[in-house]
Amino acid sequence: MMTSVFRNGRIFVPTSPSTKGDNEFAECMIITNDRITYVGSLDDAQIPADANVVDLDNRLVIPGFIDAHAHILLYGHSLLQKVDLTKCRYLEEIRATIKAYAVANPSLPNIICQGWLQLSTNGIALASMLDGLDPRPIFIAAFDMHSIWCNSAALEAINAHTAPNPPGGYIHRDENGRASGLLDESAAVIVAWPYLESFNSKEDNLAALDMAVQSYTAAGYTGVVDMAMDERTWELLKEYRRDKHFPFHIGAHWLVPYTEDQEVNFTFVDRAIELNQEFKEPDFCIVGIKLICDGVIDGCTAALLQPYTGKSDPVEPIWPEPQLREVMQRADSAGLQCAIHAIGDRAVRQVIDVLSQVGTPGRRHRIEHLEMTTSEDAKRLGELGITASVQPVHSDPTLFKAWPSRVGQDRCKRGFAYKEFMDGGAPLAIGTDAPTAPHLPFPNLYNATTRRSALEPESTDTVNAHFGITLAEAATAATTGAAYARFADSWTGSLQQGLSADFVVVDMHWTPEKLLEAKVCQTWYRGKEVYNSTEAARG
Repeated sequence: MMTSVFRNGRIFVPTSPSTKGDNEFAECMIITNDRITYVGSLDDAQIPADANVVDLDNRLVIPGFIDAHAHILLYGHSLLQKVDLTKCRYLEEIRATIKAYAVANPSLPNIICQGWLQLSTNGIALASMLDGLDPRPIFIAAFDMHSIWCNSAALEAINAHTAPNPPGGYIHRDENGRASGLLDESAAVIVAWPYLESFNSKEDNLAALDMAVQSYTAAGYTGVVDMAMDERTWELLKEYRRDKHFPFHIGAHWLVPYTEDQEVNFTFVDRAIELNQEFKEPDFCIVGIKLICDGVIDGCTAALLQPYTGKSDPVEPIWPEPQLREVMQRADSAGLQCAIHAIGDRAVRQVIDVLSQVGTPGRRHRIEHLEMTTSEDAKRLGELGITASVQPVHSDPTLFKAWPSRVGQDRCKRGFAYKEFMDGGAPLAIGTDAPTAPHLPFPNLYNATTRRSALEPESTDTVNAHFGITLAEAATAATTGAAYARFADSWTGSLQQGLSADFVVVDMHWTPEKLLEAKVCQTWYRGKEVYNSTEAARG
């Protein structure tokens, strides 16, 4: 047996699952093989003579982070050969950045960009604004990845002029009916993405996945919930797991894309049921289905109870309620969890209504994002036991700048109401939605607690600071809460005797204002050190 004793540091052990009141740090933690065998005071610890003693040097030990909402393969690809436009605030900066990249990379078949903030072009995205930069197809993914902006060569390459609008998607067109440059929601997914994916070999995909795995481990993650699994990605993950090793657990939600043919929708649900029964190991499994009920507020595609500013009609949810109810009931009755993307208050209400009718108590269904909610619906989450799965990084004031022009100041006050969800008794799980936002956990916690910008730390702007939560609550939601949200809390997610030794050693000050300075020193998974910053620095 291998026993390690961690001392001379602070072990994060909240006094209660709700983390209300004072929060405790224990002095000592002992692990034996892959399990935690003791957490408490050093005086009461029974330390074997042959134990390996680890001096924490006043650092903190917290449970390994679990990204409650991520897209692991897409994140890996975001690290490879793409133009990052996140810092571009004007069209001229976007054009100059793309031009410089195109000149420096003459052999690439396409110019692929990411991180476009739609406010930087006032929401306008025409092919003509990009034409003349380079003859190759140029694809620009919005920061939230719900839209793609194309130049004329790209529109030709994906046959956008003749492609119909798919259910739940929209191809913007000019007065002659030709595609004008922007594809929203499922139009981006169905019309543009397959073309781009066709350029990736299996080796490219495995290399992207490997980069993602290393990056997540270095950031302190010991678990990931993948939120839009499909056949191609699942096969890739299986191959990676067979030939290498995931240094974290993976629970996945199988994507059920909306179609008007309900029998087709059922085939996706049935495939998820089949895989849920086939993959029984909790560290690599299909836990449920994922449905997308609306878009995003920046792109005016989120479903709201009232119209967007300057528009006469409200945006409706993607799924008609009868079809949504049948699909969720089919998954629920098979024991699967439902994870539903709902950003706008209209979509959130629709999902809560349906779950109140067909959700089995204790099934731990979850709503993803919940960016704008009414106070009434915020309370209903807790009453129904629905997990609020949120990504504080999306509430960053830098990304919030488009909201006032889209929905007005009054509705802005209902944005990202995390404290209200918790006060109503809803379980809270924190993730990042990488690659739509950075995957790093501490900036995410900074957004959740201070409500200030991690992207522009010098700014003092906040987004609805009264909805901020405490550091203990945020850290718990990013670990224990994320584990609970996927039924993993019985074996991981907190530092308790008998649970898996999944944890991270961090050099940090335990205060929200200092979170951006936190540094991950070690990541441990199942009792083994899988990342060490000192060794990584040596290369």
